[in-house]
Amino acid sequence: MKHTAINDGLYEYLLAHGHNADPVLEELARVTRERIGDWSIMQIAPEQGTFMEILVRISGARTAVEVGTFTGYSSICIARGLPDDGTLLCCDVSDEWTSIARDYFAKAGVASKIRLEIAPALGTLQALPADYPIDFAFIDADKVSYESYYEEILKRLSPNGLIVFDNVLWGGSIADTSNQSPDTVALRRLNDHIAADRRVQAVMLSISDGLTLVRKK
Repeated sequence: MKHTAINDGLYEYLLAHGHNADPVLEELARVTRERIGDWSIMQIAPEQGTFMEILVRISGARTAVEVGTFTGYSSICIARGLPDDGTLLCCDVSDEWTSIARDYFAKAGVASKIRLEIAPALGTLQALPADYPIDFAFIDADKVSYESYYEEILKRLSPNGLIVFDNVLWGGSIADTSNQSPDTVALRRLNDHIAADRRVQAVMLSISDGLTLVRKK
């Protein structure tokens, strides 16, 4: 087994040796901690944001969807990777949290690329036309609905389009069979479903809390 365990010192080294320092995103992270408190843990990690922006850029995506916007950190990273005429549909249910996101979309200069829908995400996805082209999707919302989001997005995903799932290792509890919480069970079900899904090619990575990248064949 070839992997490197990450301690605090090595993680700081990792951050320092990637292009992860961004004034707007750093301010957003600070404001999120100050205004949201403990819930700020839901914000993605800096290296994850950089990784996703690079993914969007190299994939040539023009149309993206995000399920779970929170305060907008990941949205900004995705939108920055899109071309000037690209579009990102953001799905969330919180006016409070996304009010912060709206402010920082403007500060980051990406507001013109983003359409934010405040409504249950599954309904928003189901209402999209069957031929709505999705080139890139990021799913980071309620875990029990992950599989439903996956199926709605996959049927609209462009050939070679990408879906990225967050939290697929769930703090390591995904491999703890004694943990039978609804979220953990739902994530296990999703992980097993993708691993057996011959419509796609997939890889699970130990970035942050675990990311799965899915490419539509």
